[in-house]
Amino acid sequence: MGDENRTIDIQFHFLPFSPILEIQILIFVAFLLMYIGSLIGNATIFLTVWAEHSLHTPMYFFLANLAVLEIFYSSTVAPLALVNLLTMGRIPISFTGCGTQMFFFVFLGSADCILLGIMAYDRFVAIRDPLRYTLIMRWQLCAQLAMGALVLGFILALQLTALIFHLPFCGQNRITHFYCDVLPILRLACGDTRMQEAMIFIVSVIILTLPFSLISISYIFIVGAILKIRSAEGRHKAFSTCSSHLTVVLLQYGCCSLIYLRPSSSYNPEMGRVVSVVYTFVTPVLNPLIYSMRNKELKDALNKTRS
Repeated sequence: MGDENRTIDIQFHFLPFSPILEIQILIFVAFLLMYIGSLIGNATIFLTVWAEHSLHTPMYFFLANLAVLEIFYSSTVAPLALVNLLTMGRIPISFTGCGTQMFFFVFLGSADCILLGIMAYDRFVAIRDPLRYTLIMRWQLCAQLAMGALVLGFILALQLTALIFHLPFCGQNRITHFYCDVLPILRLACGDTRMQEAMIFIVSVIILTLPFSLISISYIFIVGAILKIRSAEGRHKAFSTCSSHLTVVLLQYGCCSLIYLRPSSSYNPEMGRVVSVVYTFVTPVLNPLIYSMRNKELKDALNKTRS
């Protein structure tokens, strides 16, 4: 009981990126601009899809869901990270607060990755069987798929977070990171972590390897179907709608795989922190730009909204 109380009383401190305040301020400004950009960009996409009747299709339904997920996902990490950048890491996070942040990070990040897999399936059906697309991708199915991504993400996050924070924490409580990520926290535990490492691998396979495999298989069929389209305009439109999704997929899955699909013993805290910037700050601000620039229908809807 005493060990549990000492563990709950622990506060975690985030190590600054640099001991030089001026560099911290520069990083703060960059992070703040990216965070504000992601909020504005993703909110714009969601509101445009919601307001424009021509975008009330399964493809844009999933895109609007992705935009909302990105807003909450980046907001799980950004506020505390920004405060600690300005204060040189002097603002700690409580044991409960750290667990809560990790849960929502894994929950929303998992749902994000699963939703990208669902979006690949949607594009596959649209290009492979366009005449039956609306019959296959019914609104009821779309809602069930979106809800399924959230439910699966919630279950995986709850199990993983509970398993990690069941460990005793003692001694060192300084994190070489800017949020409560899974592997940096696991390195601070002073018990046997083999079960937790196995769980991290299982979760990573479920939310990274399986969806990415499905996406890869879908795109093999998608490319084959696109090449069969006779008109050059039709091929260009199909490639345009798929290339934006594929760009986002490669960014998200590529960076996450570098961190989570490798043995915990080979984890490098400094490299992990830098790579994490990509999928917590860079990707959420790039997603709206990529989709709005590469997608003519969305671009036209955005221009119509402004005018």
